[in-house]
Amino acid sequence: MESIVTAVVGVVLIIIGILNRKGNVSMLHSYHRKRVSDEDMLPFGKMVGLGMIIIGTSLIIMGGLLFVATILKEDIYNILGTAVSIVGLVVGSIIAFYAMIKYNKGIF
Repeated sequence: MESIVTAVVGVVLIIIGILNRKGNVSMLHSYHRKRVSDEDMLPFGKMVGLGMIIIGTSLIIMGGLLFVATILKEDIYNILGTAVSIVGLVVGSIIAFYAMIKYNKGIF
C-alpha cells in the first residue's frame, strides 16, 4: 500500500511541476507570485516546476522499488528506493530554492 501512495504523490508532484513549467504558477505560494516580476514568472515557474518533477520522479521510482522489495522480500530495494528519493529530494529542492533566491531574492 505504501508503494502506491508514494507513487501517487510522485504523480501529483509531476503534474503540478508540469503546470508550473507551462506558466501556471497558481499552486505556488502567493508570496512568491507577488514578489516575482511578470517577466520573470515563466522562468521562475520553469525552474520550480523542474525541481518538483525531479522530486516526483524520485518518489515514483521509490514506490516501484518498495513494491519490488515487498514482492521479492529483499531489503536492498528499500535501501535503493530511499537513496533515490533522498537524492531526488535534495536535487529538486536545490533547483527550486535556487529559483526562489534568483527571482524572488530569497526563499521567504
